Amino acid sequence: MSSERDAGPSVARVPEGDTRTRLVCPDCGYVAYENPKVIVGAVCVWRDRVLLCRRAIEPRRGFWTVPAGYLEVNETTAQGAEREVWEEARARVRMGGLIGIYEIPGISQIYVIYRARLVAPEVSAGPESEDVRLFTWDDIPWDDLAFSGVSWALKRYRDGKGPGVATAAASEAGS
Repeated sequence: MSSERDAGPSVARVPEGDTRTRLVCPDCGYVAYENPKVIVGAVCVWRDRVLLCRRAIEPRRGFWTVPAGYLEVNETTAQGAEREVWEEARARVRMGGLIGIYEIPGISQIYVIYRARLVAPEVSAGPESEDVRLFTWDDIPWDDLAFSGVSWALKRYRDGKGPGVATAAASEAGS
């Protein structure tokens, strides 16, 4: 009989019919699958300006990003992106089409980024933002963007490209 300490998925092995090592419960056989995290967000615009949020949390506190965060259970990626815009910038938007998917396999993250139009120019910092601003393209703080995917999404939006997929270089995985 197993002790309480062994309860739950605690044994690393390749389950029958699988090809990867997983944590498995020695008592019931439950397999704990680790899957990538899905981050959703939007490039939000008001006329000729784009909304950016200065991060109030790690990682990359103090750097600028588009409103984005983890997808929650039972929401579509577009719903999640709209929710993140509200949470981080207290902004209401009309969601548009998909800009694209930015993959970071080194840290198991997948970004799904949309286009969005602000309903009004009034924005304010939510609990995860130190500051929020509407920037003209020339004033975007390119050297102070939090993540490579943010720069990718902004440039893809600016260039008017349809949905695309990009993969971060292995050296970018830690940023």
